[in-house]
Amino acid sequence: MRAIPPSMQAQLDSGVTTFCHCWRIDPPYALPIGFTDHDEDIAFDGVVFEAASAFQGTTIERSLGLAIDNLTAAGALQSDRIREEDIDCGAYDGAAVRLWLVDWRAPDSRLLLFKGEIGEISHGSVGFEVELRGLSEPLNRPIGRRFLKVCDAEVGDGRCGFDTQLPGFRGQGTVASLADSRNFRVAGLSEFDDRWFDEGVLTWTSGRNAGRRSRIRSHLRGDDATRLELLEPPAFQPESGDTFDIVAGCDKRAGTCRSKFMNIRNFRGFPYIPGDSWIATTPAEGMIHDGGRRGS
Repeated sequence: MRAIPPSMQAQLDSGVTTFCHCWRIDPPYALPIGFTDHDEDIAFDGVVFEAASAFQGTTIERSLGLAIDNLTAAGALQSDRIREEDIDCGAYDGAAVRLWLVDWRAPDSRLLLFKGEIGEISHGSVGFEVELRGLSEPLNRPIGRRFLKVCDAEVGDGRCGFDTQLPGFRGQGTVASLADSRNFRVAGLSEFDDRWFDEGVLTWTSGRNAGRRSRIRSHLRGDDATRLELLEPPAFQPESGDTFDIVAGCDKRAGTCRSKFMNIRNFRGFPYIPGDSWIATTPAEGMIHDGGRRGS
């Protein structure tokens, strides 16, 4: 049961209140920012809660036990502190969020209503909607390994153990021309075989996307130029002359791990587990059923 400050309880009992809502967002790599649905800025705990954002939230659904609290917040992109490109590149993904009910006449009199993190963000040309996830949300996420025929490690990580700095497994390229934000011709990769970087990772080293990573969907070496297709468009439109580092891709299969990377000893999949059809297999007529190896 929440402990309501006496000053707030007195207003509730009187039927006349001076309450508003204040949201605080703590991005992983930036200073905290605040918003309020009051018509003037409010400040407390070293954060100014901006009134000009047109920020508003839905009713919070609270329940006992481990049920997940449900809340969304919507607003207009009127704040100079929230940029559309920051949303697109994931600057607010997983950011901590707190929501207070605040007496705008005396901000020290406030009640914490919600604490959680930012989930999915959708936006249009002038507005956005944010999914806010409660503290029990991590309990709903799968934990542990899955038994699959393919590997669940990433090339070069601690579980894979492969050294991606070895010659022939890393390259540097430059965007030569673009068909669109996902498809472009590149220079500097002509020495690599066709499809060598399929499902690999590209890290931008210059341009507006510098420091960001993109997954490669396909790598084709044509007669006139090498072409790359990204799985998803990067946060910003690439430009001719943008440079990048690229690492060879892996389709997570045991055969690829063995022949391409010679790293089968660290393969993290289970290529020999029987498939679903094995469960429904019945004895075949004319075969010897002595408990030995199952026939095909």
